[in-house]
Amino acid sequence: MHSVFCSAVCKTRIWDRCRLSVTALCRFLLLIVWFVVEKLLSPHRQGLAVSGREFFQDRYRQLGWELKEVNLRQAIRINNTNARGKNLVERLNSLGVVLQKIPFLQSGYWVLDSKVSAGATAEYLLGLYSIQEAAAQIPVSLFSDLRGKRVLDCAAAPGGKTVQLADAMQNSGAIVALDVDKRRIAAVGNHLERCSITNTVVYLLDARQVPSLNLRFDRILVDAPCSGNFAGDRDWFKNRTLKDIQCNAALQKDILTKASECLSNHGELVYSTCSLEPEENELNMDWAIKNLNLQIQETHSSYGQNGLTEVFGKKLDSSVAKCLRMWPNETQGFFAAKLKRSQPHDR
Repeated sequence: MHSVFCSAVCKTRIWDRCRLSVTALCRFLLLIVWFVVEKLLSPHRQGLAVSGREFFQDRYRQLGWELKEVNLRQAIRINNTNARGKNLVERLNSLGVVLQKIPFLQSGYWVLDSKVSAGATAEYLLGLYSIQEAAAQIPVSLFSDLRGKRVLDCAAAPGGKTVQLADAMQNSGAIVALDVDKRRIAAVGNHLERCSITNTVVYLLDARQVPSLNLRFDRILVDAPCSGNFAGDRDWFKNRTLKDIQCNAALQKDILTKASECLSNHGELVYSTCSLEPEENELNMDWAIKNLNLQIQETHSSYGQNGLTEVFGKKLDSSVAKCLRMWPNETQGFFAAKLKRSQPHDR
């Protein structure tokens, strides 16, 4: 009887030990699973902390603007070289396309009402006008006289600003238009052909490689690849993070660096984005004037606000106020700056 009792006690102790071992093993495995899950979710949680509507709303509030819903107005730009003498506004009105002059643009009109698609008229197909967002028409307008100049368009697709440049040049001089995407290059070509542009050559070339062309330019447009903004993209807040913005800002610095190397001593460079983020705008301009032998010029635009000279507690060069910041309202958000060399280039 004693031996049976001892055997039972031993088995009970062994079972208790096994049960404790299994419990410890389960706890250990759970700890490992928790560690792995935390590792996987951590970047996502960090991303949530630096993205989303509330994150950007707080950023914009710190920059002095309150986020609000906007209703963008359709706009067109008359291609004066093609439309001269053709009474375009009256012709479109007779088709049921009601226009109103945009006060801050030389050739821009709001489309107040239209019985037909603005992109389906014979006048559009003949290149008498382009459908172009109002704020997007501003960067090219910042250049002084373009006629007869050698011009570089660093990121040309889809071609709206390239056509605007050619129209301002009255098809004189020469434009070198660059883009890195074959399909987008095709769109540029179609746009140029429709508008009877004859002074432009299009290259499939990364703007960061533009020094390889071994050319100097009188005017350079850097309408830089950017993060865009919410006004034209209902899913923008879902798809954008601070990391995206920082990556775009770095790319923009690279393009600016290479483009500025090709600017003639008395030339003009216009930098623009449709981003609202200061990393891609004022902070890039502050960096450019401190590192690229450039100085910011007055824009003399009647639309928009001065560039920010303090961003999230960081004070910028006072000349950044000469830049042009456009928060979304009737137009999408935009940013533009005009620069020249501080000192002659020896190359």
